[in-house]
Amino acid sequence: MRIINRTLSRRAAILLGSIPFALLIGAYAIASHLRRINNPADKLLPSLGSLGDAIWRMGFEADKRSGDYLLWLDTIDSLSRLAVGIFISTLLAIGLGISIGFIPHIRRGLAPFVATLSLIPPITILPILFIIFGLGETSKVMLIAIGTAPVMIRTIAQAVMDIPRELIIKAETLGASTWQMIARVVLPQVMPKLIIAIRLGLVPAWIFLISAEAIASTSGLGYRIFLVRRYLAMDVILPYVAWITLLAFILDRLLLMASRKALPWNHLSGDSL
Repeated sequence: MRIINRTLSRRAAILLGSIPFALLIGAYAIASHLRRINNPADKLLPSLGSLGDAIWRMGFEADKRSGDYLLWLDTIDSLSRLAVGIFISTLLAIGLGISIGFIPHIRRGLAPFVATLSLIPPITILPILFIIFGLGETSKVMLIAIGTAPVMIRTIAQAVMDIPRELIIKAETLGASTWQMIARVVLPQVMPKLIIAIRLGLVPAWIFLISAEAIASTSGLGYRIFLVRRYLAMDVILPYVAWITLLAFILDRLLLMASRKALPWNHLSGDSL
């Protein structure tokens, strides 16, 4: 049997998937050991033990000054901002994306505007957001929404335009109104694309969140990383980066699981990344 036709068991798939991570950890441990041979006080690549101590200190020991468990406090604050920003972007993607894709007059009026907005680097408007909304939570949430919504809107609009015209004609022939066609034909067809758009939107959303927290915040994962960088505290920075990556991975997998559970017909053709 050719290798492209072989299927893997779940155990084998997990084993193969863990190999790159094991190699990365091994390479880091070797590099850290080699650096500390020459300089035991080296801070650039702390030992795995030091990383573990930092994780325990940040996550399971109360801060002496505030009494908070900093890792969990930062995580809750960052995820809250991310959730609100993505929620706003999702609502805009559903409302404007379907309208632009389904109704020609709205498409002619808004499509060029949304396309232009999607080309603006969101980081460049962060100072404007700080001036308009201040340094509070609103500016950070707006940065995430403005940075992710235009692309999600265009994705949903294109998904609506890709719906076979025959389905729309059949619905019209059966006497469906515009709202009925949107609710019963368009929305079910674009839901898989919406979940994919959210998954893809999470990547820039994390970038905007960390950037905003690094510039103007007193809590959050991005704030903590940029706070401790002054002391070259790589034993804190590296676990925080790994924690952010793990959170992003978990969110992505949860969305994929939700898609498979709610929309099984969309996954009949094979595996999804």
